[in-house]
Amino acid sequence: MEGGIFLLLGSNLGDRLRNLSEARNKIGSVVKSSPVYTTAAWGNTSQPDFLNQVVEINSRLFPEELLRSILDIEAAMGRKREEKWGSRIIDIDILFYQDIILKTPDLVIPHPEMQNRRFVLVPLHDVTNKVHPVLNKTVGQLLKECKDTLEVKRLPPLRSEQSS
Repeated sequence: MEGGIFLLLGSNLGDRLRNLSEARNKIGSVVKSSPVYTTAAWGNTSQPDFLNQVVEINSRLFPEELLRSILDIEAAMGRKREEKWGSRIIDIDILFYQDIILKTPDLVIPHPEMQNRRFVLVPLHDVTNKVHPVLNKTVGQLLKECKDTLEVKRLPPLRSEQSS
């Protein structure tokens, strides 16, 4: 399967930029990356701010296989699932898998809450304006309609990004 698979990466523990970079390297086949954004924690607000980034990837894995691979990457990086919306070294969510609509006990695609979260929509809009296959609205339309008021601030580009 080529392109059209969009993942959200998030980290709010340790060296957050390094965690995002390590996750991108472990995922491999990154076609496009959004800038990195900082946002207050969502859901459980008494924790450190998150860094978030959206990547588009190529993968030959089917959605359930991709989920297993992502969970393995999170575990290898030290992710512990102790509380809902808790702090984490790395969090990787599947936002879109091409135009597939999937609902299983373990996986829902497109991500069922993406339209309600600015920290997802802002970086996602940087890399695509595709139409949500369930809501039939573009990412830009979803962003304009999003009621979430959390501030999503773009980090300044790193020196290596400025020279490329």
